[in-house]
Amino acid sequence: MPTLFETLQEDMKAAMKGRDMKSLDVLRMAISSVRNKAIELNKELSDADVMAVLKADAKKMKDALESFVTNAREDLAQAAREEIAILEKYLPAQITDEDLEGRVKVKIAELGAQGKEAAGKVMGALSKELQGLADGSRIKAFVDKNLGDK
Repeated sequence: MPTLFETLQEDMKAAMKGRDMKSLDVLRMAISSVRNKAIELNKELSDADVMAVLKADAKKMKDALESFVTNAREDLAQAAREEIAILEKYLPAQITDEDLEGRVKVKIAELGAQGKEAAGKVMGALSKELQGLADGSRIKAFVDKNLGDK
């Protein structure tokens, strides 16, 4: 079974052959980021390390997307959405909002957390439990929403 980095390289070759310039640009950027991280750490990266680099790249793109939307740059926002969609093919699937909210409610009840001051304790527990399944900002939004009700 090929590693995640090898999969990225093979998909880049396929994008070259298919003349899919959007995918090619995103994959080149991702491969470059992975190689830079490998040089920085001075070691061969594992799949988990490659995944972390891809998550960081996706987060940068999402931050840029927010900026584009805020500044009414729909042309750039659409391009960023397409790039994010390409990168997300290589990231683990995120859990649904309903499932996330259910897990947040269970963890709040389990810890007996009440009020906004308990958000840090709940966030810490959930971040470990949901690592890779949900973005920290999504977790925080649901924790704040559910602790605000109490």
